[in-house]
Amino acid sequence: MARDFSGSSWAVILGGSSGFGLATARKLAENGMNLCIVHRDRRGAMRRIEPEFEKLRGLGVGFHSWNADAVDPDRRTELLDEMQQAIGEDGRVRVLLHSIAFGNLKLLVPEKTTPRAAAGALADRLGIDPQKVQEAVRELFSEHDEDALFTVTDSPVYSQKNFLEESDFSRTILCMGTSLLGWTQGLHQRGLFADDARVFGLTSEGNTLAWKGYAAVSAAKVALEALARSIAVEFAPYGVRCNVIQAGVTEPPALQAIPGSDQLKANARLRNPFGRLTTPRDVANAIYLLSLDEAAWINGDVIRVDGGEHVSGAMR
Repeated sequence: MARDFSGSSWAVILGGSSGFGLATARKLAENGMNLCIVHRDRRGAMRRIEPEFEKLRGLGVGFHSWNADAVDPDRRTELLDEMQQAIGEDGRVRVLLHSIAFGNLKLLVPEKTTPRAAAGALADRLGIDPQKVQEAVRELFSEHDEDALFTVTDSPVYSQKNFLEESDFSRTILCMGTSLLGWTQGLHQRGLFADDARVFGLTSEGNTLAWKGYAAVSAAKVALEALARSIAVEFAPYGVRCNVIQAGVTEPPALQAIPGSDQLKANARLRNPFGRLTTPRDVANAIYLLSLDEAAWINGDVIRVDGGEHVSGAMR
């Protein structure tokens, strides 16, 4: 199999045990890139993760992984020192992907809502028990993928006790946004970047849209985008390009933690011109393409990978 990357090329993937990070690791390894993966998972989760890592090893590339806190500055220094030893004197980092998904998903204030009345109005018109109509809607939406019912089914449920505080914003912005800086600086200071290196962050449509419960993550994504632009400008003389991928609505483990994620997915499928969600593999394919020599002049951009979801003003 032809390989696009030399044996001295390495990818450092932060958050590489699932979702976008794992999919990107696989795509890059399939094309000859060696891997350094940092992830933070509980011991029980390793039963799922280790077989995935074994598949990566089976692709015949160099592979090292660390189950550690990539955000802690002291641990980051240790990890960078260990990576420098692991990749050897000739190894250079072609790709740095920031795919850390750790954020606080809470409202700013107790939700004040108006009960949905569509199902009840339909029941009254048909002379049917409203409870039976609501049960039917719930079943069709949740079990039979009738996405068009997302505005009629049960409303998302949010905590009415726990709300975002300033400290929640600080931690989320650090984890999902500005922690990219320390890794970029650390690799540069050690001379580990390749002459033509690519740095990637991940954002979402929540960078401009207000989703309930998403305020802290939204702030982190905007901070990440601002940081990425500055990296693109200030590290360019050293051969480093930096771009951010804006994925369409997808279904990584992190999405399930968002209240109303089922409604969010249904809305995305209806809006998307191709009628499906974005997959981690879609995003991995884009990162792979942007890591090739031919993409060297793409720098400082937010690149949408969503099948046209963001431009679609109509629902199927």
